[in-house]
Amino acid sequence: MATVDAIIAGKYPAKAHARRVAQQLETHANGSPTVVYLEAQKTRMIEDNDEPMPFRQRRPFFYLSGCLLPDSSLVYNASTDELTLFLPATDPEDVIWSGLPLSATEALELYDVDRVQATPDVNATLSSIATAHGGKAVAFAIADQVSDETKFNGFAATNLTALKGAIETTRVVKDGYEIALLRKANDITAQAHIAALRKSQSATNEREIESVIIATCIAHGAREQSYHPIVACGENGATLHYPKNNADTIDIATKKRKGNVLIDAGGEYRTYCADITRVFPLEGRFPMETRQIYKIVLQMQAECIAMLKEGVQWEDVHAHAHRVAIDGLLELGILRGSKEELFEKRVSVAFFPHGLGHYLGMDTHDTGGNPNYEDKDSMFKYLRVRGRLPAGSVVTVEPGIYFCRFIIQPYLDSAELNKYIDSSVLEKYWGVGGVRIEDNLHVTRDGYENLTTAPKAIEEIESLACQAAC
Repeated sequence: MATVDAIIAGKYPAKAHARRVAQQLETHANGSPTVVYLEAQKTRMIEDNDEPMPFRQRRPFFYLSGCLLPDSSLVYNASTDELTLFLPATDPEDVIWSGLPLSATEALELYDVDRVQATPDVNATLSSIATAHGGKAVAFAIADQVSDETKFNGFAATNLTALKGAIETTRVVKDGYEIALLRKANDITAQAHIAALRKSQSATNEREIESVIIATCIAHGAREQSYHPIVACGENGATLHYPKNNADTIDIATKKRKGNVLIDAGGEYRTYCADITRVFPLEGRFPMETRQIYKIVLQMQAECIAMLKEGVQWEDVHAHAHRVAIDGLLELGILRGSKEELFEKRVSVAFFPHGLGHYLGMDTHDTGGNPNYEDKDSMFKYLRVRGRLPAGSVVTVEPGIYFCRFIIQPYLDSAELNKYIDSSVLEKYWGVGGVRIEDNLHVTRDGYENLTTAPKAIEEIESLACQAAC
């Protein structure tokens, strides 16, 4: 079996992706020849500055090219199965500062395309293709992602609405090359989490831990982050997307370390994202309350992962996570009442308010999830994925239990719901903040592959933490 590095040493399968997208477009072409046109992200300057903004390639363009260069374009002629990449012409003044650009010969070696031309040739190429099809071809592009100078002269029609959706639908099911890229991103991110675990034993501020995450990712080839890391110590972990990462690890009132840190971080490798969450002790071992909650969340995750396979209804998996949470919180005495009543009254949403996970790929919250944020059911409102999971999709499984005063207080204030929560027991758990455990799963026909290798067993985490503290 080929290794991850051996797979990604080959060319990104741009033409295979173009063929799949063209198939999605067939119903919109009504039997006419299909031509796809896409543009890369443009070089954009920082406002009031002579430096370019940080570059992020347009995902639709990368999906059909594998090219990370700005100011480029592509044309895919589905009838002839020809993919042409257009690169900016050489600018002598830019060469002085940035060196020679990629040549056409070099690009053909790197990318899964048939021809490489200069961007000034785009209109002539489009016109030639339209003429060859006798004016009957339909050009597909994405609205607001076509330069003013690009013309579709000679085409029967130009469709600016269907292509984006076709690409987003196609992207849900990953091929072997994409899975390898996601696995690579996960492997790098696992090393970053281990480095963060070790650093957390001596760090005095959340930002010290964040810096180790970013440095480790860069050192191993993931120069970009999938998203800004979340590094939340103690009660900060109760904020789902805690943005600050600047609090001290020492509690001012008690002069003691805050117990645990929630880290949600992922490196981006060649546009493909990892998204991993772990909770680590800040002083060798978990406090008792954190350990109790951690065991519940770990069981939530394990049972939900075991349900994964082609065709599983994601809402059923999410609901099961709530049932496991209810069992665990009842056992601790935080909740009281019957399991079924607690589920029907949606009391567990006070402690697990978000969806179980989301699709993952070139975006952290990847395309095709079909969420319904207008859902009136609080248990399902924030699900980023709805429906049945196809084989080949990659989904995160990230249950959590949180002690957020803002979210829980309305339940305590409710005459109908406060009887289900024992506030005297709850008082002992505010310091936990939140526990979330997140892995990235490749859904297969009969089950799943876990792409995430970062440690999560309590014994392994505490062993690594104690080694770092010594």
